Amino acid sequence: MENEVSTAAAPAGDNPYGLEALINHGDAVSYTVLGILLLLSVVSWYIIFSKFWDQYRLGKSARTVEKSFWTAGTVREGADRLPKDDDFRLIADGAIRAAAHHEGRLSDRISLHDWLSMAVQRSVDALNSRLSNGLSFLAATASTAPFVGLFGTVYGVLKALISIGLSGQPSIDKVAGPVGEALIMTALGLAVAVPAAFGYNMLLKRNKAIQDVMREFSADLEANLIGGVRPELPGARPAAAAPAAARK
Repeated sequence: MENEVSTAAAPAGDNPYGLEALINHGDAVSYTVLGILLLLSVVSWYIIFSKFWDQYRLGKSARTVEKSFWTAGTVREGADRLPKDDDFRLIADGAIRAAAHHEGRLSDRISLHDWLSMAVQRSVDALNSRLSNGLSFLAATASTAPFVGLFGTVYGVLKALISIGLSGQPSIDKVAGPVGEALIMTALGLAVAVPAAFGYNMLLKRNKAIQDVMREFSADLEANLIGGVRPELPGARPAAAAPAAARK
């Protein structure tokens, strides 16, 4: 009875098995594991937010290209309408320089189409490389963070068993505390890995959509510089069909 009263009198908010206890009673190994997981989490979230911002900016630039670039009289005029740091302008400037360079040199060695394709592809590859920066870190975090947490759990359980064996008193309170603290490591590893995996898959899918837009823009740019062909803008076909309908 006396033992039950003392147990009931224990403070309800004082949890000796939580994360706070792990931080207060940890050693160098547990602190190292927590530090690695914290670093992986911070860098992962930074990459996720920064890449989503870059993708949003590129999507906005793609809409600007439809409204401003292709409505200009020439490709040079259209490029000048875009901001200087715009990624689509960088592709257009590279294609314009390549076309001007081809007129004075190498015209008898390589066709204008191949020359422009190589120049545009270099610009697109550079942009794709910048979009992909950090995705490998997210993939590595998603695959390794659970194992980092599992290492902390295994180490904590081993330390608890050694402590119990040395004390010679295998009571439940001596087992529950260290084992509970050790299992927190696995939970933290999963908490780091799941957002990284989700962010990696979402960013990869959105990157593919942006790359499709860039390939379409590059093909339209090459067709315009080589043959003067302009892409069909949204809403252009109904406007062109209106006079024919009126004649009927």
